Amino acid sequence: MAEPTAENWRRTDEFLADTLVGQDAALDAALSAQREAGLPDIEVAPVSGKLLNLVARMSGARRVLEIGTLGGYSTIWLARAVGEGGAVISIEAEPVNAAVARRSIDAAGVGDRVAIRIGRATDVLPTLEGSDPFDLVFIDADKESNTVYLDWAARLSRPGGVVILDNIGRDGEIMNSDARDPRVTGARDGLRMLGEDPRFDATALQTVGVKGWDGAAIALIV
Repeated sequence: MAEPTAENWRRTDEFLADTLVGQDAALDAALSAQREAGLPDIEVAPVSGKLLNLVARMSGARRVLEIGTLGGYSTIWLARAVGEGGAVISIEAEPVNAAVARRSIDAAGVGDRVAIRIGRATDVLPTLEGSDPFDLVFIDADKESNTVYLDWAARLSRPGGVVILDNIGRDGEIMNSDARDPRVTGARDGLRMLGEDPRFDATALQTVGVKGWDGAAIALIV
């Protein structure tokens, strides 16, 4: 039996990615552009990107909202899932990140499906009220605002829509009720909201791999 070490988690994740995801020139180029621009290495892992794509396709999502664009890696996965005529609106607070993402998304051939809204999500989300409801919302931004983002996800989604909240594991620190790291408390608050708010029916999975010990929550809008 392999030892449960960070190195073995990484190697196993890489095996899964090689076996189930494979090489993808457009996605590899997006990651390279992100690294060259000095953006943080916090995008979803390849297996998680593929999972986003599959969940979007399984749920028949045609309108997707992403909170946190970064370099556009997950955006490309989602844009491919909605297909021609589908739409992804991605919110990014940093103009530099948005510019890197825009080039990579266009280079991947899905630029016509993606609108990047630049600004703090708390400012941008109210501007989406009254638009057609979203089928899927992916939240991968500052964890301190998780409850705000979840509230807007519920308000902007159709009944039966899907919400995915990333980075809920926080190296297991979510167990620690005395935690003071705002990323941990934000993850805990988001999970508590998903468990208590009647608009959601949710579960969560912890993960290990190239991104360490983490996880994601997935919810149905009811």
